[in-house]
Amino acid sequence: LSSCTSAAEKEMGGAQQREKKYRAHPGFGDRRDGVTGARTYFYADEAKCDQHMETFLRCIDASGGSSENGFSAIKLTALGRPQFLLQFSEVLVKWRRFFHQMAAEQGQAGRAALEMKLEVEKLQEALASLGIATKAETQHWLTGENLGMSGTVDLLNWNSLIDSRTKLSKLLLVPNMKTGQLEPLLSRFTEEEELQMKRMLQRMDVLAKRATEKGVRLMVDAEQSYFQPAISRLTLEMQRRFNRDQAIIFNTHQCYLKEAYDNVTVDVELSRREGWHFGTKLVRGAYMDQERERAAQIGYEDPINPTYEKTNEMYHRCLDYILEEIKHSRKASVMVASHNEDTVKFTLQRMTELGIHPSEKKVCFGQLLGMCDQITFPLGQAGFPVYKYVPYGPVKEVLPYLSRRAQENRGFMQRVNRERDLLWREVKRRLLAGSLFS
Repeated sequence: LSSCTSAAEKEMGGAQQREKKYRAHPGFGDRRDGVTGARTYFYADEAKCDQHMETFLRCIDASGGSSENGFSAIKLTALGRPQFLLQFSEVLVKWRRFFHQMAAEQGQAGRAALEMKLEVEKLQEALASLGIATKAETQHWLTGENLGMSGTVDLLNWNSLIDSRTKLSKLLLVPNMKTGQLEPLLSRFTEEEELQMKRMLQRMDVLAKRATEKGVRLMVDAEQSYFQPAISRLTLEMQRRFNRDQAIIFNTHQCYLKEAYDNVTVDVELSRREGWHFGTKLVRGAYMDQERERAAQIGYEDPINPTYEKTNEMYHRCLDYILEEIKHSRKASVMVASHNEDTVKFTLQRMTELGIHPSEKKVCFGQLLGMCDQITFPLGQAGFPVYKYVPYGPVKEVLPYLSRRAQENRGFMQRVNRERDLLWREVKRRLLAGSLFS
């Protein structure tokens, strides 16, 4: 738990000033509780993070040596102190929330994230009246990289201010509408904490370079929603660097989150503007029970869609948006990571309608090893890129993982029965045709 709190917060009690969602809470210090479907890493020290990086490097090498166009999955909580992910996530969320508040004041409440555009003059006046910055200062902010040249600023322009005004470890200023001040958030890093954050970024860089050398696509797994804004942003920075010619770095979008569609559309739009290849793994999500319990107990809004049906709708909506992008630009790729037969059928139908051929390998499918083979094998036989997610390691570590997966997939036994029925039907068909062993 201490690895989620900075030295300054321990000394001065500053953790209480942070939003509830982004504080470390003793009741949820063990992130395995209520999570059945994901590997959880805990920070011990920098040496342990280096060991994790070496394991990931061996995984990349193994994937590169066993197949073309392979994938390897990593988790950022294995590569550094979670404190930085919590703090950076809070910066990004507050920064984005401030944009939405300003948009609402300009009469744009309720619009989709990408449709909101702040008028630069009104924005400057509002920031000056709040005492946040003078008109001259904001003019300086909005000059680089054609920001504000059109007379408006959208969410992507706004997010890029974090790049142009600050470095990752110097994200000092977060607007507070209530106080009208730019609040320091990450200003009290110790020298060791600065080094720890740099090392986490360096480890990501080492992995991305190795993946590029080996021709392996690197999937950055999604994690809890209080880490995820930072994880997605750091993954985005890797995509900007390594996805110039093809999608090497894949983000992961969790469709059980209420904000999933906004996240997908904003990231796709950024890839369009900057000309790099978008890549993502679409999942429903693995942390639902824990996320809901944490939100209820601590007292913040539940980030998860209210029903499974809403999550399905969100998955198909996000997937359809990416498929449309593939049709129009061919500079996007998606892994449909799902055991849901309806989702697979939906994907195949839309690929046919949009003229996306399996041989382009822009759309691939993924299922867990040992599960849903009745989906995996026909896809492979029909020429679709399809992957099995392979857990590996000591038996005592792998078996709990597999048992959690079985527990997570509550319809597991029904699927087993369905697979058995399908196999029995095929055996009977071959017997009647006299071709049992062909």
